[in-house]
Order: sequence, then structure tokens, then C-alpha cells
Amino acid sequence: MRRTLLFGVVLSGAALAGLAWPAGPAWAEGEWEITPESEQALQRGLEWLARNQGPQGNWGSDDLGLVSTGALAFLAAGHLPGRGPYGDTVRKAMSYVMRNAQPSGLLNIANERRDMYNHGLSTFVLGQAYGTTEDRRLGPVLDRALRLIAQTQCGDGGWDYVARRQHSGHDLSLAVMQALALRSAVDSGLEVPPEVVQKAIQSVREHYSPRGCSRDADEEVQKKHAGQFTYSKGGGQATTAMAAAGVVCMQEFGQYGDWRIPKNMEVIGKAIREHAKPEQAKGRKQAPLDAYTLYYVAQALYQVGGEDWRQGYPPLRDSLVASQIESPDRPEEHGKWRSRGRVSGKPGELYTTSVACFVLAIPNRYLPILQEGKIERLKDQFNKK
Repeated sequence: MRRTLLFGVVLSGAALAGLAWPAGPAWAEGEWEITPESEQALQRGLEWLARNQGPQGNWGSDDLGLVSTGALAFLAAGHLPGRGPYGDTVRKAMSYVMRNAQPSGLLNIANERRDMYNHGLSTFVLGQAYGTTEDRRLGPVLDRALRLIAQTQCGDGGWDYVARRQHSGHDLSLAVMQALALRSAVDSGLEVPPEVVQKAIQSVREHYSPRGCSRDADEEVQKKHAGQFTYSKGGGQATTAMAAAGVVCMQEFGQYGDWRIPKNMEVIGKAIREHAKPEQAKGRKQAPLDAYTLYYVAQALYQVGGEDWRQGYPPLRDSLVASQIESPDRPEEHGKWRSRGRVSGKPGELYTTSVACFVLAIPNRYLPILQEGKIERLKDQFNKK
């Protein structure tokens, strides 16, 4: 019988069985999701990542979040640590992250201003890998990492850049990373204190800003106006990335009926129509969106599903295929995606290529976070305002 220690609580096999999720998504998958071209692009991308990993397993980066995202690309494509053609690649990446875990549980060895970015991304990936590896280090590392997220949650339900508890969190980009990490643990059958999640949900809602009325207006009034999730609570930086990040948080914690979701999906749909144009991507050899935005947009489309997924995913997928670098006579280039956004150079290529592979692999539904539909038990547990 398997027993898992998390937050000082021992869960028996029976308890874990009670946390099992439905076998598939709430909508039917279709042949339209994957094309021969997208499969080939995914394989080229994984080959590039494997060729460029290096002996330490970290692709030359000390940002554990980027290294974890590299591992995520392979996990999403069904490659497990120590198994199959890329088993060693995944194992080395995860080993690099685990052996650099701090005694406090913190998964960051770069500048402290990147504490919770690297920590959230890495914890999310470790949570998705939990149960797929026989590496006994993973359980304790994940347990300490989750403890730290709970311990550093600020008074308003958000998080700061530095791993410390304060009165107020900093911005939505930090909240979504920790929320995904917490949900990743839940997906793998681990318990997370409900009050931590409930405070995080409330913090995300407070980052919603309507257009045409006050943020303090009654919800019934706000519903009549357009609006979206923003980087700061005052409405600053109303980006596509933040719209998607807010949707992902709401969906992942069972807030399926939240009226803010469709309003943000309008923002996302507009961005895809404007930027996801395969012919344009082919000419520029540039991904349709920067890696950070792409990461959340794709997840938001998938988790909401229905027409949003059916209409939004194909142009995103085809634009990624068109923008990939194909140069068989130059193995250092062949199969990568050029960096775009704030992360540039080699780290940017690692990040963009990893995220592109993750997005192309989503229809495989190998990751726990991509296997479930609407979970009523989760909805009831966290549906509190």
C-alpha cells in the first residue's frame, strides 16, 4: 500500500483512491487536434532539446524553472524519467532540479527575485511527474516545495517574488504559478490545505478589472461590461498572458461557472485571431506569441474546451509548426524555436522550444493536469467566495 507524506499528513492508499479523477476530458478529442506536420515538429523540437541538454541536464541554465519546463516538454509527449529514448534526458533534468533544492524546500538557485517564479514552475512539473518515477528523492522534495508555497502565501492570498510571507502579494503572474503548482499536487493524489487554495482564488478574482465601470461596482454591474484579469490589482498591464493566467486559475480550482472566464476568453480569442497566422509565422520564423503568453493561452483554451479549444487551437498549432527552424545541415539550429519576449539568448531558445513542444503535445493528454474534465468534488471543495 502506497503512503504519501504531505504537509505532515500521511495518506493511505484508500485516501489516494478517493482522489481519482475522471478518465478523460469533458469534450471528445478528435483527429483534427494533431496533424502529421505537428507531430513532426514536436519530434524535431524534442530532438533539439535532447541534443542541447548538456551533461548536467540543465541546458546551461541556473533557472530551475526553465530546466523544469524542458522536462515538461518531454513529459507532455509521454516520455518518462529513465524510460524510452528520452528517458535519460528527462531523468537528468529532474535530477538537476532535485539536487539543487534548498533545505527550506525552495527550488531556486538564481537571484532571490526569481524565487517564486522558479519555485512555482518547478513544483508544478515535479507534481506532474509524481508517480511516474521511481526516484525516491521526488516525494520529499515535492513535499517541502509545497510546504514552502503554503508558508509564503501572503495575507491577501498572493505571493511575493522573494520566498517570504508579507501582508500583500505582488502580482497575478506569481499567483498563477503557485496555484498551478498546488493543483499539480492535487492531480497526483496529494492533499493541499483548502484554505490556501481558497485564498489564492480570491486573490486571482481581485486581479479582474472591468472596462466601463468601477472595480468596486457590484458584480451584476460588472457582468454587463467587458473586462479581464490584469497583472496588478489596480488594472495595470491588461495583457493576453494575464487574461489566460486568470482563466487557468479559475478552471484548475473548479470555478467553472465564474462569469469572468468567458470575458477573458474573448480577449484570448482576439489575440489568437490577430497573431496566430501560419503564413506570417512562416515568413518571420517567429512563434505567434511569446513563450510565457503561449504557455497560459494554450492551457486556457484546453481547460475551457468546447468551441474555444476547437477554434483557437488549430491556428496556434499551425503557426507553431510554421515558425519552427528547419535546417537539417545545422543541428544546432534544426528543430528549435527562436526566443521571443523577455527571456532571450540560449535561455530564451530553451524556454520557447520547451513551451512550443508542450503546446504541440497537449492533445496527447499524457499529463495528469490534461486528463480530467469538470470535477464536481473539486468544484464543491473550492467554490467559495
